[in-house]
Amino acid sequence: MQRAQSILSDEALLRDLQQLVLQAGQAIMEVYSGADFGIEQKQDDSPVTKADLAAHHVLVAGLAILTPDIAIVSEEDAKSLQVPAKHHCYWLIDPLDGTKEFINRNGQFTVNLALIENHRPSFGLVSTPVDQTLYWGGRELGCWRALDGQVSTLQTQPRAKPVRVVASKSHLNETTKAFISSLGETEIVQAGSSLKFLRIAEGQADIYPRLAPTCEWDTAAAQAILEGAGGSVTQVSGEPLAYGKADILNPHFIAYGQQ
Repeated sequence: MQRAQSILSDEALLRDLQQLVLQAGQAIMEVYSGADFGIEQKQDDSPVTKADLAAHHVLVAGLAILTPDIAIVSEEDAKSLQVPAKHHCYWLIDPLDGTKEFINRNGQFTVNLALIENHRPSFGLVSTPVDQTLYWGGRELGCWRALDGQVSTLQTQPRAKPVRVVASKSHLNETTKAFISSLGETEIVQAGSSLKFLRIAEGQADIYPRLAPTCEWDTAAAQAILEGAGGSVTQVSGEPLAYGKADILNPHFIAYGQQ
């Protein structure tokens, strides 16, 4: 947490990092407004677009200037997956989380920048490129949102009745449906990408069960923000999610507001 605390207390650096994430969002929107997304398939059959790569280059170039002593792991740089084996502190970025949402033009995609310290996300920044909303925070640091020029503090809310479960139609498998049924009376809150965590941080949802595959870069930044708002993210077993594993895939997890 030491580096995260120093970033939060350095107003100039924090402001520069915020602007960098917003600039990555602007690079995404330049592609979004065009006709050709340049869609290709990666080796794992997931899609990648010109927007993913444009945001990646903006973030990597900016971080190299702002924090040259911190290594970088990016979804769009396979070689960077070697970084955690040698570094206990590094940036973990998902330049465009929600590529399928981007391709479908539904606006439910985000830019994600997380600081990993000792296998935990200690600080996160997330922006929503369509409306340029910015979220940031970390465990024991607090949580904030900048929307339309206004900065507000975010805090999770006591669990509602019915329980507000944030989920995605594309990932609502039978295991997830069974978990939701176990909660009793529920209301589904639809959200894509890392926005699922943010809806809990904003007090608009109570729980997010993810009983399907995700990668570490999908969750790190928004997890830090949710924890800063008083929420928690754990494996189904109750153990914390670990970052910097040899396998970049996360185990199944559940994100909570106030339990």
